[in-house]
Amino acid sequence: MVRGRWRSAGGALVRVVIVWAVSTLTMLALAGILPDFRLQAGAGGDRDSITQIGLTAAIGAGAFGLLSALVWPVLVRALLLVPALVLGLLVFFLNGSLLLLALSLIPAGRGEADPETAVVVAAVMSAVASATSTALAVRDDEAYRRRLYRLADRRRRRQHREGMPGADERTPALVFLQLDGVGYEVLRRAAGSGLMPTVADWLDRSHRIGSWHTDWSSQTGASQLGILHGSNFDVPAFRWYEKDTGEVMVCNRPTSAAELQRRAVERTGDGGLLTLDGASRGNLFSGGAGQLALVLSVSARRGPHNRSRAGYFAYFSDPANAVRTALSFVAEVAREITQSVRGRLRGERPRVARGGLYPLIRAFATVVERDVVVAAVIGDMLAGRAAVYADLVAYDEVAHHSGPRSRDTEQVLARLDRSLALIARVAEHAPREYRIVLLSDHGQSPGETFLARYGLTLKDLVRAGCGLPVSRKAGRTHSGAEARAAVRAALHRPVEETDDEARPGTGPDPVVLASGNLGLISFPDLPGRASRERIDRAHPALLSTLANHPGVGFLLVDGTVMAAGGAEARLDEPGAAEALLAPFGPGAARAVRRTDTFPHVADVMVNSAYDPETGAVHAFEEQIGSHGGLGGEQGHPFLMWPMELSEPVHRPDGELVGAEAVHQVLRRWLTESDGPQVPVPPELSVAPGPDPAPAP
Repeated sequence: MVRGRWRSAGGALVRVVIVWAVSTLTMLALAGILPDFRLQAGAGGDRDSITQIGLTAAIGAGAFGLLSALVWPVLVRALLLVPALVLGLLVFFLNGSLLLLALSLIPAGRGEADPETAVVVAAVMSAVASATSTALAVRDDEAYRRRLYRLADRRRRRQHREGMPGADERTPALVFLQLDGVGYEVLRRAAGSGLMPTVADWLDRSHRIGSWHTDWSSQTGASQLGILHGSNFDVPAFRWYEKDTGEVMVCNRPTSAAELQRRAVERTGDGGLLTLDGASRGNLFSGGAGQLALVLSVSARRGPHNRSRAGYFAYFSDPANAVRTALSFVAEVAREITQSVRGRLRGERPRVARGGLYPLIRAFATVVERDVVVAAVIGDMLAGRAAVYADLVAYDEVAHHSGPRSRDTEQVLARLDRSLALIARVAEHAPREYRIVLLSDHGQSPGETFLARYGLTLKDLVRAGCGLPVSRKAGRTHSGAEARAAVRAALHRPVEETDDEARPGTGPDPVVLASGNLGLISFPDLPGRASRERIDRAHPALLSTLANHPGVGFLLVDGTVMAAGGAEARLDEPGAAEALLAPFGPGAARAVRRTDTFPHVADVMVNSAYDPETGAVHAFEEQIGSHGGLGGEQGHPFLMWPMELSEPVHRPDGELVGAEAVHQVLRRWLTESDGPQVPVPPELSVAPGPDPAPAP
């Protein structure tokens, strides 16, 4: 053992010397290339010999490396309260400052650089040092394995000191990787076409795949809450109005996410899927995990128990990581601007505005979030944690603005596949066996926006249907004119009024919210859930105006489904709702019936029209790839599992319906990995979607 420790220490010393030597050569090369960076005494630069210049470079490289190792982690920890986007932009400045400090430590003032040049030199040296260190570690495979086991042993000792329960590393562990917004068909096409070779290889050799059906609210908030906490009851949409508090709940708002998680835990009496030695990375909810990074539901907390930003520290504490991510961030911003301009010049349709802050938002989702989450997952596997759940949001963000089947999203899928390959390679060196499960929370459906197609928003249509003033532009549209005519007829007013003469509302304006192609209308002046009769009395033309609009598929009002041409069906009438909602899929009536039982369901739920031939819907938001309601691929995400795990179904005619059912499957797989398999009750036996065979 002593000999092994000496060998390990000797190998580490050799790697340090090699990295130092490479950094010294890099500094010499940059001094010869950049005119504002010198390593010689005197203005003329001819007083030092080659040996003196080399010694100066060695001192400078050593000082910079030492400062990066000692000072950089302290700086990053001090800046954890700074937003991640700002921290990424500060990376270059901080790294350049460390280089200037290192040059000031060189004797006789031989090191000197302009601030702008120092930023460039620091970035190049950090990247070269990181690449060299990584190459040496990978080359020495045995040393790498010993280091991993040493990390795992150190973690076990810390858990023992802190009295924390540790997992049995003799049993397999699970990593759940959520590819946000990637539908079942999208993944199969990407694997079959060679766009995602890692996924294709897994399907050929080790995994199986099936689809599952989302709830009516086909969006991350409802799906991930159900998957991680076992209940998404009373989550009717991505955003909704709660009359009892007067608040608008939004799933990606920290305070709302924290409240939704609290409600789910209270309803189930369980902390979540990840309570036993688990880690939650990049998610809206914690799942009960003790290890958190980029988790929204805890990000609003203040105090020592909020470790959501620990993922930033773990990643950005390495200056090379910070520099690489910052460079990729800038490149992604440039890529988005280029793709947007190219699409505009080509006249691509449909399209939405992609200016303003969107290039920065896209770059954060596709670069910063991806890099930090992947690094956190790798750290979890090296530490031997029993369960990890991570969300990679890149595809979903880009598909909203570029379309779910665009060239832009294909590039994102290819980069996600490379991240999966990296995680798989690291799993080979982890101190325990890891089984990787891929899944998504929803898909995306394409289509022109409601505003682009009809010239007015859902809110404009509702206001026109209520006889409230709307903008002149919206009032001149065909939809707006029809709504105003319907109001005049309902109120027996044959003469059209101007906007100033329009009938004022009898109370507060209706609250109109959008969640993809699902719209929600609430009337604050009507207490409780408004009945159809009360809505008709207050706004006699509204429901018929909405139901007969070509961009609306159906309405849910007080237990009744309404569609165009006066078609209606009560949800409590057997078979009636199934027939009316058949175009939206076989599970549509079941999903609508469940949402109708929610305490905070809106007074009027509006689902956009859906074209079964093209799969297109009309988002009530400015998104040409949308999700949130019923219609097409948005309601058919995927579940992809290793063959060592049991099938999600034990009945040939079963279906995997709803996020809560997915939670039960994942919990069963955790039980299988941790011990003997537990028989699944018939009510929890669910089947994958059609065609679970490997992709071609």
